[in-house]
Amino acid sequence: MTGRRLAGRRLVGRGRAVTAVVATLAVAAIAVVAGLGTGSFQASPAEVASALLGGGDARTSVVVVGLRVPRVIAALAIGAALGLAGAVFQTLARNPLASPDIVGFSAGSATGALISLTLIAPTASPAAGAWMGGLLTVVVVMLIARSVGVSRERTILAGIALSILFAAVNDYLLTRAPLEIARNADQWLHGSLAATAMSDLGPLLTSLGILSVVLLLAHRDLRAFELGDDVARSLGVRTGRSRLLLVVVAALLTGTATAIAGPIGFIALAAPQLARRAMGSSGIPLVGSALTGATVLLVADVIAQRALAPLQIPVGLLTGVVGGAYLFWIVARTRR
Repeated sequence: MTGRRLAGRRLVGRGRAVTAVVATLAVAAIAVVAGLGTGSFQASPAEVASALLGGGDARTSVVVVGLRVPRVIAALAIGAALGLAGAVFQTLARNPLASPDIVGFSAGSATGALISLTLIAPTASPAAGAWMGGLLTVVVVMLIARSVGVSRERTILAGIALSILFAAVNDYLLTRAPLEIARNADQWLHGSLAATAMSDLGPLLTSLGILSVVLLLAHRDLRAFELGDDVARSLGVRTGRSRLLLVVVAALLTGTATAIAGPIGFIALAAPQLARRAMGSSGIPLVGSALTGATVLLVADVIAQRALAPLQIPVGLLTGVVGGAYLFWIVARTRR
């Protein structure tokens, strides 16, 4: 009888997970259609399809293929990268507040990218700077946490302190940069997909693909960390090496997203928890986190473009407002 109940619960759980994935994909599809066809230049689904297939008039092709397709694809890829990074951090720390936003990795990536933009190569891609900034933040956070005794709480506090420090450094860099570069960098710091071009998609998708494969290969170790370090060690996981690899991958995912769109808050924090609740999973699902992050960011970007048209809000501002409300909700729920 007990075996039948367990089997029934597993079937129910799988059905719930499949339903959640299908619903998420449906919302993402609607957002893709809205992102490609709506705005100051309206295009019907038939005109969008014709432009994507190489037909249609020149104006529709320029707007849909040249401007909107890169932005939609970038939103999906960046949201997926942030969702994966948040899932890794929260699994390792076993804390729903452990995300690149909270522990300073997003701010560190932004600082590295700003140094690249303002001091080294203003016309070059800031991707390398964002990666280096994220990795340097990883090293500093781990060194601080280890020097005072490693704990999840101390690691998060060290990250928050670094976020404040990096924010001050970012402001200083903006005051030293030429006016035009400072203006562009300031818009980028708010998290925006407005300047996304087709040339950005190659490095973005390549990095996301490689890092996702590494996460897939390390999936067993990540699942073991959900049970605690001692249990993971008893299962044969080399916890020190595996933890370092997973944190580096998550930092690189954060740096990849930050290099293209700037620091975008809330996605890495909330996507893993939303996916876990929707799918009824005991742990944080990687695929669900990626899908949820991609969908949430795309929906947020479409709203940011259309809510106050013709004025476009940087998507990072919108996700920041939603993220603040989400944190208040977590605090209220924890108190209850």
